[in-house]
Amino acid sequence: MIPPATYSFDTPGDAERAAELRRVKTLATLVLAATLALFVVAKWLLPVHPIFGFIAAFAEAATIGGLADWYAVVALFKRPLGLPIPHTAIIQSNQARIADKLGEFIQVHFLEAGPVEAKLKEIDFGSFVADWLRDRKRSDDLARFALRLLPEAVSATESSGLMTFIIRRMSSQLQAIDLAPLAAGTLRGFVAEGRHQILFDDLLRVMHETLNQQETMAMIREKVRAELPTLLRLYRADKFLVNKIVASATAFFNEVRSDPKHPFRGEFDRMVLTFVDRLGTDQAYIDRIDGLKRDLLARPELAALARTVWANTRSFIERSASGETQVLQHHLAGMFVAAGEALAGDAELRGEINKGLVTVLRSFVADQKGGVSTFISDQVKAWNMSQLISLIEINIGRDLQYIRFNGSLIGGLAGLALYSVEFLLRWL
Repeated sequence: MIPPATYSFDTPGDAERAAELRRVKTLATLVLAATLALFVVAKWLLPVHPIFGFIAAFAEAATIGGLADWYAVVALFKRPLGLPIPHTAIIQSNQARIADKLGEFIQVHFLEAGPVEAKLKEIDFGSFVADWLRDRKRSDDLARFALRLLPEAVSATESSGLMTFIIRRMSSQLQAIDLAPLAAGTLRGFVAEGRHQILFDDLLRVMHETLNQQETMAMIREKVRAELPTLLRLYRADKFLVNKIVASATAFFNEVRSDPKHPFRGEFDRMVLTFVDRLGTDQAYIDRIDGLKRDLLARPELAALARTVWANTRSFIERSASGETQVLQHHLAGMFVAAGEALAGDAELRGEINKGLVTVLRSFVADQKGGVSTFISDQVKAWNMSQLISLIEINIGRDLQYIRFNGSLIGGLAGLALYSVEFLLRWL
């Protein structure tokens, strides 16, 4: 049940308008009384001179016109003299119908898609958002407000089981990812950009340094010595061979490293590309990668890591919301300001935001206009009509009272004209 609406007439100018209304009402009543008195006097003086007949006709019609228009003005708002005359107190009697028609009128003529869309297109939502975010104080307030809501959102996420659902959903999504084509595509892009050659150069450098280490050379010498005949060992051929092998390998590595178009680099390219192709198409590789993925996701350490990260994140959010640390608030505020600056400098993005908001708000208004119509109708039906009528009278009653003046004047002239015609007809 909607409580009756009440009004207080204390807006600027109401007292002056009420006083002016009373003055005009009094003047209109005095005019009506004057025409009636003039009629009585003219009728009494009619034997004295025929001119009083014209005056009496004018006064009589003016009185009737004034009374009729007084009745019409009063009947619009209330019952004349309190009498239960049909078709009076028109506004009060038709409150429900006026309410329904007002709601319907607003729905049809103000909330239709065309007018709403045209009005929404006049508003630059993007610039408004950009200017709002660029204000540092507003961004700080927005960041502070968002931080106050975050702990409750986190608690609601945990208590509602949403977190469990998210974890399961993420796990299923990760399990569904086919890593082999993804890895093959990543490596193919890596090769296309030539980054594998950097890795190849590093590999050659490491091999060069490893070969020239005394420990490596000693190990190779022992292997060579074990394979040589006894006679060659006596002549220390193993040392000669190792030095030659290392020198040749070092020269080869230096040659490859210094020549970007060396044939060995081409062989390395073909080898890598062959591996990439097999990685994306060979079922053995695919099964192996899927197995590694499943083993990784099943590891308890991963679940423990996720719980630790979540707990630390929640603690940080709670400390930020309580004001213990200002890092997150400053970061969020900076993000909002940066977003506002970026939006202010991107006319295309602002245009997209405006189009999107116009579409959303137009659809929202279209969906809710029936409810708006009903709301307006219910509000008007709940109005206190006596107070509303007083409000209407204060604002437009002065102009309505001039209808009474016009009625007296026009009625009097009409009566004078008719009497003049009658007078002429009697003399013909």
